[in-house]
Amino acid sequence: MANEPDDAELQRIARLARIRLEDDEVPRLRADLGRVLALVSELEALDLEGVEPMFHARPRCPLRADEVRAGAVAAPIVAAAPKVVDGSVAVPRVFEGER
Repeated sequence: MANEPDDAELQRIARLARIRLEDDEVPRLRADLGRVLALVSELEALDLEGVEPMFHARPRCPLRADEVRAGAVAAPIVAAAPKVVDGSVAVPRVFEGER
C-alpha cells in the first residue's frame, strides 16, 4: 500500500509517541497506520466547496435541565471506604512534597 510508512518512519512515530514497539508488532501497526492514512487521503480528495464547517453532527444538542437534586450518594461510598477522616474518604498521597 502506497500510504504505509516504512519501518524507520514507524519507529520515528513510535519514538515521538513515547511507545516501544516490539519487532513482531511492526508489520501489523504499519498496515493499520497505512489504512488510516488511506482514509485520510480519501477525505482530502473530497470536494467540499460550499460546505459549511460543522461543530457537531447534530444541528442542536439537547441539554437536560440544570436542577439541584439530592446527593445521597456520598454516604454509601464513605461507609465502604477503607479509611475515613472527618467524614471524607482518605486516599494515599499521590504527589510528594509539602501539603
